[in-house]
Amino acid sequence: MERRNYQREMEAEIERLDGRRPSLLLHSCCGPCSSAVLERLTEHFRVTVLYYNPNIEPEAEYLHRLSEQQRFLSLLPDDIPLLPCDYGHEAFAAFAPALAEAPEGGERCLACFALRLGYTAEQAKLHGFEYFTTTLSVSPHKNADNVNRIGAEAGERFGVRYLHADFKKKNGYLRSLQLSKEYGLYRQDYCGCLYSRAK
Repeated sequence: MERRNYQREMEAEIERLDGRRPSLLLHSCCGPCSSAVLERLTEHFRVTVLYYNPNIEPEAEYLHRLSEQQRFLSLLPDDIPLLPCDYGHEAFAAFAPALAEAPEGGERCLACFALRLGYTAEQAKLHGFEYFTTTLSVSPHKNADNVNRIGAEAGERFGVRYLHADFKKKNGYLRSLQLSKEYGLYRQDYCGCLYSRAK
């Protein structure tokens, strides 16, 4: 079975916009990952960032990454809003301990993606965004098929168009490294939850 090319799907969707710049809510896992993704999307969409990551532990780490996300946005020439949200760690803690032994990329991660993308889709619907998507696929450690499947399911559930993408394509991850260095962004050494830190 031929693998889907999400980069090509995104390009085709952008082509269909015919120059129109619709609103898009971007779920961001961190400032560094958002850097190259924003560079790619802001030409075609009016982007608002949602930093919803209840998986990140401890709370001090969550706040550090949030601060870096805010700092990065403040340095950009375009005015890109950040949609406020609570830390909400209890939503992640409700299921994660039962999946503590799951491997990285396994059931715990998929449940985490579903939590974050479900919330993003819900907020996109609530605030009237035409599209939503996520920075998660920029990471070489994240399976783009899983990210896009879960995102599309969330979009269908809430009635908001999900923008399929694989932001690591066309040197997206490399570009995120370059921009992180350029802006002096803090790059964490684990995904977010304490389970990922222990692996």
